[in-house]
Amino acid sequence: MATLTTKIPIATGATFSAASLQFLNQLAQNNSRDWFKAHQAEYEETVRTPALQFIEQMQPSILALSPRLTAVPKKVGGSLMRPQRDSRFSKDKTPYKTNVGIQFRHFQGKDVHAPGLYLHIAEDGCFIAAGIWHPESKALNAIRTCIDENPNGYKKALQTLQSHGFNMDGDSLTRPPKGFDKNHPMLAELKRKDFIAVKNITFEELCRPDAASFCAEQFAHCTQLMAYLCFALDLDF
Repeated sequence: MATLTTKIPIATGATFSAASLQFLNQLAQNNSRDWFKAHQAEYEETVRTPALQFIEQMQPSILALSPRLTAVPKKVGGSLMRPQRDSRFSKDKTPYKTNVGIQFRHFQGKDVHAPGLYLHIAEDGCFIAAGIWHPESKALNAIRTCIDENPNGYKKALQTLQSHGFNMDGDSLTRPPKGFDKNHPMLAELKRKDFIAVKNITFEELCRPDAASFCAEQFAHCTQLMAYLCFALDLDF
């Protein structure tokens, strides 16, 4: 299991720049397929290529944290999330995301609902995150049962996260989940529908030559949570 004492390989060389954020801002104001097609080359140069270079820089660090996590610098099907939005069930029909999403997820997971590490870049804020988002009901119940039966490991993970500026975020139930006592000492955690630790960072930190190493150090603080979630879900870590 990876720990906070894991030696993090040092990666250098800035990938993101002010031009990356500028393109996202322009996309937010011109969110149409015609505009995006006309500016495809600019997207490739200022957003996708830097993101793929960043993922490549992160590979050694991610594998050092856990060999079960993936860092795949591919345009499609890798760690870089696609720019197209799935608007089928949304009132917002704009076709493109106005953020960059990079996920280093568990190799046994098939989609964004698997345990993983995440970097979010957008004009309205950037953040680093770790955990599991919107797990399906069987996985969600397994995590809750693990917290009920093995609370100490989860508590230690929360303490580590909080001491390094992370906060648990995501959706929660308004009522106690079925099968759990309404007076349970960890009811607030059991009511969670997402188990995500989030830390806000500045875009300027992502433009530094040591941005990959900075992110790797932040992700290292999340390994206890990741290991706990994988244990709850019977996944290797």
